[in-house]
Amino acid sequence: MQEYWELYMKTIDGHIASVLVNAGISVELPSEDKFYMGFIKVTMKAPNDKGLISEDEEAQLSFIEDRIEMESLRYRVGSYVGKIVSNGEMTFIYYLKHTFDWPDAVKAAMNEFPDYEYEFGSKMDTDWEIYNKLLFPTPIEWQIIQNHKVCDNLKASGDSLHLPRAIEHKAYFETLEQRNSFVDRIESEAFKVKELMEPSENTPMLGISFYRQDKPFYYDIDTLTLHLIDLAYQSEGQYDGWETSIVKM
Repeated sequence: MQEYWELYMKTIDGHIASVLVNAGISVELPSEDKFYMGFIKVTMKAPNDKGLISEDEEAQLSFIEDRIEMESLRYRVGSYVGKIVSNGEMTFIYYLKHTFDWPDAVKAAMNEFPDYEYEFGSKMDTDWEIYNKLLFPTPIEWQIIQNHKVCDNLKASGDSLHLPRAIEHKAYFETLEQRNSFVDRIESEAFKVKELMEPSENTPMLGISFYRQDKPFYYDIDTLTLHLIDLAYQSEGQYDGWETSIVKM
């Protein structure tokens, strides 16, 4: 199983949630041998005021996570695919080859932590619906993840993120009419076209790169890119991210 983990924030049932997911396994689905979803929901003792992990409890919860993983490997029940931290609870999600050893693996792990309340269970999920709809990021969530990675890299290089500069974007379309429609939309918002790209072996769609003076600060770039995703969708196309240069004070 491929290991490529992503951590991001979302809202679940009206509560802020921290989601950790092994995104690498998405290329291997549907699974050939893991048809059951198993979960362990642990009640945290000292969550912070947002219902997430506090510094005081972080180490102990990490021990619990490691112990559950160790017992799941010992019992060979399946694969750890993600966890959700929200509303004072931490839920670990596994996909299982079978369910008859799952209770034994859970109890072997949690017996080491008698002060913690927990519940667990399993159900058939041949389509990996819990993974795909609850753990795996939506296209918009993916865009925010990528935005923040670029912002983090800029900040680490000394960029203040608050200074406007040319930010270049790309989008792709199936037809010339769709791309022309998008050009009209973005030019009405003061974007300038840098390049119109023809289909190639690597990218069989019609592309466009365009730019405007904007700030790449986290919330500003999130708002901007989500707007561009919507504009591209209105023209039946796909937004494909952004890049910019480092600007220091």
